[in-house]
Amino acid sequence: MTFQSGRLRGSVGVPGDKSISHRALIAGTRCNEPLVVSNLNPGRDVEATRAALVALGVRIARDGDDQIVHPAALAAPPQTLDCMNSGSTARMLLGACAGAGIVARFDGDESLRRRPMEPVAAQLRAFGARIETEAGHLPLRLEGRPQIETRHFILLSPSAQVKSALLFAGLFAGVPVRVDGDRGSRDHTERLLAYLGAKIEWDQRSVKLEPEPLEAKPIDVAGDFSSAAFFMTAAAITPGSSILVCDAGVNPTRTGLLDALAAMGAAIELRNPRTSCGEPVADIAVEYRPLTATAIGSDLALRAIDELPLLAIAAAFATGTTTIAGIAPLRSKESDRVAATAGLLAAVGIEVAAGPNSLTIAGGTPGAGNAVAKTHGDHRIVMAAAVLACAAGPLTVDSDASLDVSFPGFSAALERLRAA
Repeated sequence: MTFQSGRLRGSVGVPGDKSISHRALIAGTRCNEPLVVSNLNPGRDVEATRAALVALGVRIARDGDDQIVHPAALAAPPQTLDCMNSGSTARMLLGACAGAGIVARFDGDESLRRRPMEPVAAQLRAFGARIETEAGHLPLRLEGRPQIETRHFILLSPSAQVKSALLFAGLFAGVPVRVDGDRGSRDHTERLLAYLGAKIEWDQRSVKLEPEPLEAKPIDVAGDFSSAAFFMTAAAITPGSSILVCDAGVNPTRTGLLDALAAMGAAIELRNPRTSCGEPVADIAVEYRPLTATAIGSDLALRAIDELPLLAIAAAFATGTTTIAGIAPLRSKESDRVAATAGLLAAVGIEVAAGPNSLTIAGGTPGAGNAVAKTHGDHRIVMAAAVLACAAGPLTVDSDASLDVSFPGFSAALERLRAA
C-alpha cells in the first residue's frame, strides 16, 4: 500500500481506548451485576481478551454497539488461551487466572512469543502461582494455588501491564495487595477500579487494593489517545493542516506526546475538557507550525512509550537535533520499534543514531521519493509510515494487514481528513 502526502483538515474520531477496553472486559467478570461497556475498541487485540474470557467461562453478549459482560468465576479453559498478538491479554489475564486459582495454558502468535513474560511470571510466582515458560516466553502453563503467599510486590521497572496483573490477581483472589516501585506508568486499572467502587489508593509510586465487590456502573470507553496521536503528529508536521480529534482520552500517564510536541513548538489546544467514567477526556485541536528540536527525558518517554516513533518522526522535521531517552522498552514490542523507526526515517533521508536507551535524530527535510518501508507486521509502524508520508511525500509499506490490531478504519479516516 502507498500512503500519500497532503495537508489534513477537519475533525475525526478514534476507536475506544485499547488499554481501557481490555481492563473493562476483565473487571466486568468481578462486578455484582452485568456490566455494559460502550465504545469498546474493535481491534484484534481486544478481541483476543474477549475470546479468552469466553474460553474461561465468561458470558459476553452483544447488544447493538455495546458489550455486556456477565459476572462469573473463572474456570479452567478446555483449550490453550490464544492471546494472538496481545501482550495486554497475556499478562493481565495471567494475573486474573493466578488469582482465580485455575490451571491454564497461554500462547500467542510468533510476534507475541518473542515478547518477555518473565517479569510478570516472576511476580505471580511470589504470589503463589506455579508458572512454566519457554525460556521466559510463551507458550506457558499456569497453575494457580489456593494458598496466597506474597501480597506486597515491588516492580523492578515501571510496567502498567505487570502492575495490572498483580492488581487483578488480588481482585480475583479476594485478598489485599500492594504494589510499589511504579514511576507514573499508566493508571487505567486504578481509575477503572475506583470508578467501579473498589477500595483503592495510588499515588504514581505505589498502589494498594482491598478486596471489595465491584459495582456494575456503565462504562463508555474514552477515545484511544494512541490512535489520536497519529493524526495529531501528522497535522503538526504537515503545512496547511488544522484538525480536531474528538472525544479523546487525555489521561496524564498517556499524554507525554502532548508535552513533547508542545516543547517542540507545536500548536496544540485541549478543548471541552471533562471526565468520563473516571478518565479525563477532551477534544484536541492541532495546527501546523514549524518545529524546533528538543531533549526528551526518560520520565516523559514513559508517558509516551507507544508514541516514541511518532516523536522521532516529528523530530525529523524539526530544526536542530533531538534526543529521546528511555527507548529500551520499544525493542520488545510487536517489533523492535527502535530499529523499525530508524528504518522509516532512513527511507526518507534522515540520519538516526540509536544507542542502548536513546535515539538521536538530526532534523532536516525528509523526502520519500516513492520509497518502500518495512513495517515488520507492526500496526504502529504502519500508521507511523502514513504520518511520515503526509509531509515527506508518497511512501509505500510492505503490508498494512496489521492495522486491524488496533484501528481497522485508520486508512479511511486519514483519507477523509486529507479530502476535507
